[in-house]
Amino acid sequence: MGRLLPITARSLRDSWRGLLAWALGLTAALALYLPLFPSFGSSGSLEEIIATLPPELVDALGYDQIGTGSGYAQATFFGLIGFALIVIATTAWGASAIGGAEENGRLELDLAHGIGRVSYVLENALAILLKLVVFAVVISVVIGLLNGPSELGLEASGIIAAIAALAGLGALSATAALLAGAITGRRIAGVAAGAGIAVYGYALQAVANQSEDLRWVERLSPYSWAYSEAPLESGFAWGIAAVWGVAILFTGAAALALRSRDVTG
Repeated sequence: MGRLLPITARSLRDSWRGLLAWALGLTAALALYLPLFPSFGSSGSLEEIIATLPPELVDALGYDQIGTGSGYAQATFFGLIGFALIVIATTAWGASAIGGAEENGRLELDLAHGIGRVSYVLENALAILLKLVVFAVVISVVIGLLNGPSELGLEASGIIAAIAALAGLGALSATAALLAGAITGRRIAGVAAGAGIAVYGYALQAVANQSEDLRWVERLSPYSWAYSEAPLESGFAWGIAAVWGVAILFTGAAALALRSRDVTG
């Protein structure tokens, strides 16, 4: 792969330690939260705690279904800590791939050695995708191991759909960071774009949950596209494909942006 996809191979080779650290972080989060469900779910104490919170806060955080195994896994991991960890990781990767590479002069050097600009973007996107696949495998294995002991009752199809939704949100932040880096040549712009689209999606979902009159707002939120159909219960839905579709569009736009402007180290 190093000869055919040199940028992808280098990215994977240079970042495997960080990838391992992120994978361990995801494993730790799952191992910390999921086994707690039986102690809450069997006694009803979790629902009692939620009942003491303001309804607006419960709706904003997606805790309204936290008394079920799928609702608990969604609220604690897929919709919160797992989402945060993956967005942080993918935003960092996307921001460094083009904006960071241009700032430190590596991009100009790579292009001088005959690597096309479109290929450069696509190979970096592929590297991020492969890292997300690693995350997906780790999450699926850990949930598979904890599903029974944690009494979550999750189905395999729902787990796969929820992981696809989570990975799609990570890909969206990564490609937004790629696009911003390709346009500006600055790493900080990539960080702002990747984090910004994640915060934007989460905030709109929270606003939409505050009132029936505001439900239309969730149609503008990528976070809502991914999770509004409760993938852990319902499996795949159109929103997951929409998130991945926008990520693909961002990747194409990044390739066009980098091809159309001057690059300076």
